[in-house]
Amino acid sequence: MVKHILLPTDGSKLSARAVAAGVKLAQALGARVTGLFVAPAPTPLVYAHFLPVGYMAPEQHAAVIERAAARYLGVIEKAAKAAGVPCECLRITSDFPADVILQTATKRKCDLIVMASHGHHGLSALLLGSETHKVLTHAKLPVLVYR
Repeated sequence: MVKHILLPTDGSKLSARAVAAGVKLAQALGARVTGLFVAPAPTPLVYAHFLPVGYMAPEQHAAVIERAAARYLGVIEKAAKAAGVPCECLRITSDFPADVILQTATKRKCDLIVMASHGHHGLSALLLGSETHKVLTHAKLPVLVYR
């Protein structure tokens, strides 16, 4: 029986829809959820869609990341609260989101991971990689992929 669902988010619209589906599933099963946002450490370089787009003091970059984390995790908290689902949210710094997702699922004793897949194909999948694919490849627990 599923009692604890991990909901990783990257803040995208697709992730928000996956979160909504995961919270709805948790509500139906009487499970709790843990929201997770993984971001790299702040650097002077600022990236958008994996490309450098500018420079920023690391302290400013850290503040931008914290605001984004609060906004993205706030979506999970709001959905869980509205559904009456117990929720905890985590923000973790790492350059390897898939590893953190798997470690968090193990450490928090999650029964299921619900996450989005953006469906990158061809060269973009090769260059960008797929965190969802990495999680699916290495997970020792069920993963529900939302597309």
